[in-house]
Amino acid sequence: MDKLILIPGLACDAALWQAQLAALPARWNAAVADVAERCTRIEDMAALLLAEHPGPLVLCGASMGGMVAMEAARQAPARVRGLALLGTSARPETPDMRQLREQAIVLFETGRADEVLRANVPFAFDRRHPELKPLAKSYLEMVLRVGADQLVRQNRAVMARPDARAHLPALRCPVLVASGESDSLTPPECAREIAALVPQAELHLLPLCGHMLTMEQPAAVNALLLDWLARLAPQPR
Repeated sequence: MDKLILIPGLACDAALWQAQLAALPARWNAAVADVAERCTRIEDMAALLLAEHPGPLVLCGASMGGMVAMEAARQAPARVRGLALLGTSARPETPDMRQLREQAIVLFETGRADEVLRANVPFAFDRRHPELKPLAKSYLEMVLRVGADQLVRQNRAVMARPDARAHLPALRCPVLVASGESDSLTPPECAREIAALVPQAELHLLPLCGHMLTMEQPAAVNALLLDWLARLAPQPR
């Protein structure tokens, strides 16, 4: 049976994939990885995912989860049958973002996570979205549920992430790349760059969508995923 692993973004859990889990056919045997909660480096998250899920895999990662998926494909290219990368970047951390994350970490460590998150959650979404308030509420609840300790650890992991661009041209599996047109955290140019580097990539930009693709445009994401999965070459028996 095929195995699809869904990898959440920073400080997210299985709730990020609620709409996708409900739509995926049983044959994909989908599971949500929690490796980000147990490792402190992107490289270690990828290695643990590969160790815990033997055999051929299709990986679907959002944001930081996409970084983990790309690293897993670098570590075990023969095992990864396909990559779906949603709202992510292959680039290393920028100095400006590193400074912002360092400032946020200080606040997280001093018990001010709620304050920081409430001020910044709206930036994760397209502000024109008609369901912005309930979406932001659900996202805030998820991140607070994951907790300040994970916010600190996972931000540090993202800050130290490897530059994935060098190994992308060597990928031989199909790659689905999607970005929200209004994503300000990993802008569409990041998705375009990934798609341009990968031989078998297809690129989709979603309108009225920021960084949280699976929450903002669940029907569109489901349609893209289901069509792409249906076109993956059957696994040899």
